[in-house]
Formats: sequence, structure tokens, C-alpha cells
Amino acid sequence: MSSVLCVILNWRTPEMTLKAAQSAIAAMKGIDGAITIVDNDSQDGSFEAMTRAAADWPRVRVLQAGRNGGYGAGNNHGIRAGLPDGSKPDYVYVLNSDAFPEPDAIRHLVSYLDEHPDVGFAGSHIHGPEGEPHTTAFRFPTITSEFEGAARTGPISRLLKHAIVAPPLPTVTTRVDWFAGASVLMRQSMLDQIGLFDERFFLYFEETDLFLRAARAGWTAVYVVESRVMHIGSVSTGMKNWGRVPSYWFASRRHYFEKNHGRFYALAATLAHVAGLGVHGMRVLVQRKKPHTPPYFLRDLVKHEWGTRRPQEN
Repeated sequence: MSSVLCVILNWRTPEMTLKAAQSAIAAMKGIDGAITIVDNDSQDGSFEAMTRAAADWPRVRVLQAGRNGGYGAGNNHGIRAGLPDGSKPDYVYVLNSDAFPEPDAIRHLVSYLDEHPDVGFAGSHIHGPEGEPHTTAFRFPTITSEFEGAARTGPISRLLKHAIVAPPLPTVTTRVDWFAGASVLMRQSMLDQIGLFDERFFLYFEETDLFLRAARAGWTAVYVVESRVMHIGSVSTGMKNWGRVPSYWFASRRHYFEKNHGRFYALAATLAHVAGLGVHGMRVLVQRKKPHTPPYFLRDLVKHEWGTRRPQEN
């Protein structure tokens, strides 16, 4: 039987993280493995509270990362620790601290990877508290997608529909480029080959980078609609309440393009994004609508493209 290590990363949301762990315990029933909660150096009593709460839970342990190195670093800490006996699992299951798998959600993912040895990732259908589907299956970003995504204009999107990063959500189990890391099962042998999350990303684009590295090594990713997970979203990051896009998003974006495509491509992608923003700006001006671009976005985008900030800065 395949073994699974479930890793849940906590950042100052101990009560919700424990609820996610309880859901994972139910979903791990009958599956060999363990659950590891990693506290990303919250320094708010989270680690102590979760350690006490999980003391009597079967197959659950709580680890302290010792630093807040971001999403990738925190998950890597749990993955490197392996199973409680020090061995490696067959699969690593990354679950967000605000995500709650249905009782059979993990089993569907495990079954899919067991039956398809060429697939490296299996991801769940993610939905909100009211059942509303979350768009979590994506294409890899390109110069063309940067222009389309910034322009947000019907005729352009229809013309460039092949490049849209977030196409319509699949309704059947299907191969995709990458998916958000709220509920992802990863093959350990693949991680041994390509490496773990790049810790130079503090937050955002680290999943995209991991999936791209896997794709270049011949691994595929499949969105498994039978696996369903309820996700609240943006609890730890606070993204829903952003008044301004944080610097680490821009730094991670730049690092992703430069690392995977080179400096010239990264610059071209930013120029395409700026051009798309120009199209969007003209449209909202003519139509007298409110722009969708966050405050200072263009200025911050340009500053980070020509600046020297590292991805982990915030």
C-alpha cells in the first residue's frame, strides 16, 4: 500500500490549522502514513497550542520551522522531515491550513497516482464554503498571457484564448499545466529527481516553478475532479484585503520569469504586461468604468523589474 505524508503549514492560524488537520485525519483513514503540521515561526503561541492539541491525535506531529522562510521553505521543512520513523513516503500531500478535504478526497488522489506512474501531481477540485468552484487549474504564464491578463478585454481574450492562464475550470479529470497548492499530492520519486520548492520564492509562483521543472523532466499534472476539498482562501496571506500588492509578489514574479526563461524574456513579459495595462486603461477611460488594477500596481511592477530586490524580501 502506498504511504502518504500530509504536510500542513501554519502561519498564525492555529485553530483553523487544527481543523484542517482533523479533516486530514478523517481523509487519511485506511491510508498508510502520517500528518505533519509545520509552524512557520508564528511567534504567537501557535506552535505551543497546536502541540498540546495534537498530543493525543494518532499519526500527527507538530514541527517548528524556526524561521518564516515563506510557503516553499515551510513545506520543504515538513517534506524533508519525512515520516515519523525517518523514512520517505511514496507520496507527499500538501494541504493548506484553510482547506478541508472530504473523507475520500486523498484516496482519490492516491488511487490516480497509483494507476498512472507517469503522473507526478494529482490535484483536487477546490470549492468555497457555499460550494462555489475556485479556479485553481492553470496554464504556465507566458509573454502572451501577460498581455492578455493585463488587458482584460473581450476581443483580445478571445483572440488569445490559447494563452489564458486561467481557462474555464475542467469538469472532468484532465491534464493541466499546474494547479494551486491548496490540495496537491506529489510523487516522492519525482521530488527526489527535480528537487523541492525553490526557497528563493517567499510566496507565490513557487508552485508554478515546481510544476514547470517537473514538466521539463517529463512529469505530468492531472486535475482530479472526484477529489473535492473545501477552501476558505487567503486566510494566512490576507490577499482578500490587500490594498496594495506586496513587494514579494513582484519579486517572485520576476524570479520566476528570469529563472525559467532568462532576463530578456522576463523583461519582454513585463513590457507585455505594461502594454496590456495601457489597453485596459484606455477601455475603462472610454467606458468610464472603475479600473481593476490595484493601487500603485504599474509603478511597483516597473520598480521591481528594474530593481534589485530578492524574491524573499517583503
